[in-house]
Amino acid sequence: MTKDKSIFIKNVYYMLSYAFTTLQQSDDDKIATEKFENMHNLFAAILSKGIGRQLKQGLYREYMNRKEDLPVMRGKIDMPGTIKNKIEKKQRLTCEFDELSENNLLNQILKTTVMLLLRHTEVDADYKNDLKKEMLFFSNVDEIEPVGIKWSSIRFQRNNQTYRVLLGICQLVIEGMLLTTDDGEYKLASFVDDQRMNRLYEKFILEYYIKEHPELKASASQIPWALDDGAGTLLPVMQTDIMLENQSGDTVLIIDAKYYTHTLAENRFNARMLHSANLYQIFTYVKNKDADMGDDEHSVSGMLLYAKTEEELQPDYIYQMSGNKISVRTLDLNKEFPEIAKQLDDIATEHFGGVL
Repeated sequence: MTKDKSIFIKNVYYMLSYAFTTLQQSDDDKIATEKFENMHNLFAAILSKGIGRQLKQGLYREYMNRKEDLPVMRGKIDMPGTIKNKIEKKQRLTCEFDELSENNLLNQILKTTVMLLLRHTEVDADYKNDLKKEMLFFSNVDEIEPVGIKWSSIRFQRNNQTYRVLLGICQLVIEGMLLTTDDGEYKLASFVDDQRMNRLYEKFILEYYIKEHPELKASASQIPWALDDGAGTLLPVMQTDIMLENQSGDTVLIIDAKYYTHTLAENRFNARMLHSANLYQIFTYVKNKDADMGDDEHSVSGMLLYAKTEEELQPDYIYQMSGNKISVRTLDLNKEFPEIAKQLDDIATEHFGGVL
């Protein structure tokens, strides 16, 4: 998507830093200044630093159920196993008991992700060495099948909150970079695919405005349908990517973030045009939000914000549609990050400069 791969990869780190807001950058954090030639090294570096911090706090442990043959009773007796031992003339009780262990799902995901990176040829030796040293502390932790991880079932609580960011990175690696070969082995793709990058791109923009523009209310709010009779059965949810509002709530900008390999579509006559579904969607969001705000004076605008590609034609248009402004812009991720930030700041200034 971009000409300078090293700049793009560095910007992915900044995007991750905003998207996962607890990915803190300390004074000694040199990741942002390193020059990464591939995505594998970036993720290896982030995981190495994150796991190193976690090891200083201690690996998360939880009570795990175990069944074991013991010379003395522990927990409760498993009768079938104990009877079998008696028949075999073994002086052992089969016991079930809970034991505090680091061999839990959170640590298993960390180890599985790291082992995938260690097996990959494009991860440099320095990063591998750091990860190998950290894996010495995971000797009692099992690897698991990465495709079998049920991410939605993972729950965080007070004792394991520090794992939230680490597992977010692991999910991005496993879901976005993992491919299965014909013989059932796993390998990592060169880059995460458009779908995963789109999710990161959306979350980055939202979290950027939350952090850098506290004068605005930034959210990923839902918009109610403007129904005449109130009957909305089977209607899809209108879930925005980013909704920005001023403090008084009378000026709204709805941003739909799009990360595509090709920004524009082609019609049957080979003419370049905007993706029609994207335009229909943002127009629908704007008009229903407009209706939801009632008769008081207000302003609702919409924006399609594409990640800039290397295509010759890049959209930069403003349309006036039924009383609302709909703009189509591109965000150049091949710039140094301060320039990316300025592009986002300019959008806020353009729409809210005089109405904060």
